[in-house]
Amino acid sequence: MPGVLRIPLHSGSRLPLVSVPDGASLLAPPPPLDPLADVQAAVVEALRYPLSGPPLPAVAPRGGRATVVVQPPTVPLPSVEDDPRRDALAAVLDELARHGVARERITVLVAGGLGRRAGRRELALLLRRDRARDFRGQIAVHDCEAESLRTLTAAGRVHRINPALVETDLVVTVGAGETVLHGGAGALVDACAPGTIREAGAVSLLEATTASAWRLASALESAVGREVPVLGLSVVLDHPRVTGLYRGYPWDRNVRRALGRSPFRLLLNSAPPLVRRRLLAGINRELRAVAVLAGPPSVAHAEALVRGVTVRSIQVAQPFDTIVVPVPWEGTQLPRAPLNPVSAAALGLGHVMRLWRDRPPLVEGGTIVLLHPFSRVTGDGEAPYRALLASLRAEGDRRLRAAEGVASRDRRALSAYRNGNAPHPRLPFAEWASCAEMLSRAGRVIVAGCRDAGAARALGLVPSHNAATALDMARGLAGDHGSTGVLLGPPYPAVVVGGP
Repeated sequence: MPGVLRIPLHSGSRLPLVSVPDGASLLAPPPPLDPLADVQAAVVEALRYPLSGPPLPAVAPRGGRATVVVQPPTVPLPSVEDDPRRDALAAVLDELARHGVARERITVLVAGGLGRRAGRRELALLLRRDRARDFRGQIAVHDCEAESLRTLTAAGRVHRINPALVETDLVVTVGAGETVLHGGAGALVDACAPGTIREAGAVSLLEATTASAWRLASALESAVGREVPVLGLSVVLDHPRVTGLYRGYPWDRNVRRALGRSPFRLLLNSAPPLVRRRLLAGINRELRAVAVLAGPPSVAHAEALVRGVTVRSIQVAQPFDTIVVPVPWEGTQLPRAPLNPVSAAALGLGHVMRLWRDRPPLVEGGTIVLLHPFSRVTGDGEAPYRALLASLRAEGDRRLRAAEGVASRDRRALSAYRNGNAPHPRLPFAEWASCAEMLSRAGRVIVAGCRDAGAARALGLVPSHNAATALDMARGLAGDHGSTGVLLGPPYPAVVVGGP
């Protein structure tokens, strides 16, 4: 019988020891790099010397208006309180004021796409407290259902876009080069109507050439650029890193061993769910910037994406027959909340498994093992997810488009979205659509430790009582010589697949 290795991995808000084959490849994020010493100084330098196009001093409208577009800091995972994007935004606001744009004539537009509209707590994450008190401009939270959206023609099609992007004299996007959906001109897509946001898709989240989202964002950038100057600032971020006693998890082997023997892990696993989530959310982490780039949003974002992959990636020779994906309790939506079965599948299949370049990390017909309990979640924002699951149980994937159309006209759900109490009713359908690429590639997706077998089966997934059973099933499908990759995260590494 082959040897096994016991590793602490996330499964919701627990950290169980999972026994993986001794020959499995552990896919941990790489060690950290030296960060920037002064993010604000790097922003000033980048705006003065962009990668291409005019610098900020040449396009800043002296005495005019400016719109600064940001996306909620939903990625990277896990959450970090001290985010360098706050310093980058503050530096951009200072530079605009320095070059003649009055502070009260600056609008910060928060483009959240189909996610829950940002409330006071989420807006507090944009700037540090002292900078927020000094801000004299306007903060606008995008409403994708607002009647005031303006029409704009891009790539031969008419789109509805936030008026702050055209009723201004300058547009500046500020973000991080995380994926083709997050950062750069992707913020312009998230400032549109739901139909446009739903068009943004991607085979890989790290390759622009295969992403319809990238083509759509570039077209919108060009269309807005015909109305007003558009400038982009992209920050290259390292992975979030745990500080304190378990500094080095999950990339450091010795720290993984220490956590496996730690009484903290045992206490965490035995605590009630609410206590577990608070303990995990309270772990101290740091997030550092390693570069800042400016230029046209698509140019700066593309370069930041390439550099970010270099910083955050690992390389493997060949795709794996089986990939184990630990899924934590929180997803990519703000405010952070426990994952329901749909959002857990979207995180594991639609986000983590699309963080690759060159080739997918899973062989055609391979097996994905998701570590998550798939527990049922209740709350104001769960009604759209229940509607999606009900449609899948009744009709499968055949009538999802019709079900999405019905959900998009639900007045109660739309009211909850516009009031900031729930995501847009089309978000669950967008999240489920993000899983399509990996679902079509994988022969089987097994949910290890599943507690809602009905929901897993409605999604076309295979429920399993525990990780050991799920890995036995995967080994039976792949054979004794099948290869296994185990992602260690969050944070999740980008996977660059080489070989012939």
